[in-house]
Formats: sequence, structure tokens, C-alpha cells
Amino acid sequence: QLRLVESGGGLVQPGGSLRLSCAISGALEDRPIAWFRQALGKEHEGISCISGSRVTNYKEDSAKGRFTISRDIAKNVVYLQIFDLKPEDTALYYCARSALGGRCPGPLRNEYSFWGHGTQVTVSS
Repeated sequence: QLRLVESGGGLVQPGGSLRLSCAISGALEDRPIAWFRQALGKEHEGISCISGSRVTNYKEDSAKGRFTISRDIAKNVVYLQIFDLKPEDTALYYCARSALGGRCPGPLRNEYSFWGHGTQVTVSS
């Protein structure tokens, strides 16, 4: 049974950093994995995706390195490192798995067929 379990969220002060984890189990094939977030009252927002060793950044801040996606193949975990956290980063952060192999799809929610339950990140002083 496929499962994606996010962890690592919490309350952090502005300027701090966090590393979120997405533990993947029950997957028979490798598929692109992405991180999304959803702030209260807003739509899902794609952050970054990783497929094999290839990274696709969906946000300008991801391309600048404030959000960094990586994976540990041996542990079957995908990480999202977030630096210089801001109050506007407060959101529920999800990892999601594409149904299709190959390159990362676009940053739309419906491009990903399986989702975890999310981990809350709150940035506040």
C-alpha cells in the first residue's frame, strides 16, 4: 500500500530554517515527487519536484535556493530544506507523487495522483 508521510514541520521564528521529510513506502516504481504548500484560504502552490536526480523548481525562491529539494534513495525519503523562513511561508506542506514516470510534470495539483496528509509550518515571532 502506497504511503507518503510528511514530517518536520513546526513553529519557527522568521529567519530560521526547517527540513521537511517525505517518507515513501509501498511504491513499486520510482515516480516524480513534489512538494506543495497550501496557506489558509489559498490554493495549493507547487514548490519543487524531483525525478531521479533531476530537480524542477516551480517557484522563483526555489530556483534561488531558499527552497531546496533533495532525496535519499536508500531511505526512500524526499526532503525539502527551507531557509530564511518568512511569515508568508506559513502553510500546510504536502508531498505528492506523480502517476507517470519520467520528467516532473507541471506545478498543478491535478498532475499528481497521490498525496500525503501534510505537515504544518508556522513562522512567527
